[in-house]
Amino acid sequence: MKTNPAGPDSMAAFEQTLAQIDEGHYVLRLYLTGHTSRSLKAVQVVKTLCEQYLKGRYDLEVVDLCEEPERAQVAQIIAAPTLVKELPLPLRRLIGDLTNTDRVLIALDLKPRKD
Repeated sequence: MKTNPAGPDSMAAFEQTLAQIDEGHYVLRLYLTGHTSRSLKAVQVVKTLCEQYLKGRYDLEVVDLCEEPERAQVAQIIAAPTLVKELPLPLRRLIGDLTNTDRVLIALDLKPRKD
């Protein structure tokens, strides 16, 4: 009998992630630095767009790098705000000003690029 070296919790998490991919579920992380006006605006813009375009199909985690600075190194975040789209693939990072909604929608693959 083979066992899963990563444990049953890892397998359940993997299966849940696969189900989310199939459903077009978005997994997003927004990295910020403190409660500045720029950070608060970034949260507001991302939440508004998610509710408008992804209602019921997204998970958004907001990470304050002032409170959890170690997460910047782990996630290789070099500037804030940074929005990371982990799922659906491909992984995308949007760094800097998030008030340009067209730019955010293109980064999330919710709006086609203008060529």
